[in-house]
Amino acid sequence: MTVIEAEVVKAVRADIAPAFVRDVVTRAAMVPEVAARLPDDGGAVAIRITSDQEMARLNLAYAGEDHATDVLSFTGSGTYVGDIAISWPAVVRQSNEYGHDAETEVALLAVHGLLHLLGWDHATTSERREMNRLTRAALRKSGLEPAAGRL
Repeated sequence: MTVIEAEVVKAVRADIAPAFVRDVVTRAAMVPEVAARLPDDGGAVAIRITSDQEMARLNLAYAGEDHATDVLSFTGSGTYVGDIAISWPAVVRQSNEYGHDAETEVALLAVHGLLHLLGWDHATTSERREMNRLTRAALRKSGLEPAAGRL
């Protein structure tokens, strides 16, 4: 079985346990399609839970978009799969909007970022459906289900 290690850094006060986020990413790697894209000898990701302000700076610097976003991913190389940045304020807003808890939302965004790092995208309807299917499968590995309408 291919394993992935996740380092989680909280750059802001966030009511989320780093161990929870690590576990979600580890379990996401158990989805066969995800495991197939990981390096054979395992991989590693770093996840930063941060502010809207930092997300806006990163989004402008790396994507040319002058606004905050909920999740960004930065591809690594070799066994270092890459970095994922998650906006904690967006987690809180979106969990309230969709009606599930913040843990489910941060898990969803971590999985979303991981899928991008492994090459999936959502530019077309069929790509979006595939990413949503894989996200649901990964979340189920952790016993999580996003609220209806979230995916």
